[in-house]
Amino acid sequence: MPSVERKARVKDALERVNMAHRMRHYPAQLSGGQQQRVAVARALAGSPSILLADEPTGNLDSKNGEAVMHLLADLHREGSTICMVTHDPRFAKHAQREVHLFDGKVVSEQELKKLEEEVEA
Repeated sequence: MPSVERKARVKDALERVNMAHRMRHYPAQLSGGQQQRVAVARALAGSPSILLADEPTGNLDSKNGEAVMHLLADLHREGSTICMVTHDPRFAKHAQREVHLFDGKVVSEQELKKLEEEVEA
């Protein structure tokens, strides 16, 4: 990829996560949330057909978490498949399909609630 195109993609991706103003900073100069947003930008810059996202909102406050979810939704609308792992039900609700795991096994939502109640008892 030509340097000009690479730089344009990087700038666009950083703008999409509101981090273009920190383009010249090193990771150690960024907060955890800012580093998380840069990681999302890095994924966006490659225009992936499939994106595996492990807790993409993990270090973010609710406002920035929602912003990342909107970016992932945009990426999905542009044709990417998104496979996201999250423990936060607010962000899981953004998905078209949810798959619940309990002790490494796929379970239905109803079965998950029952199993969680048993564990709490």
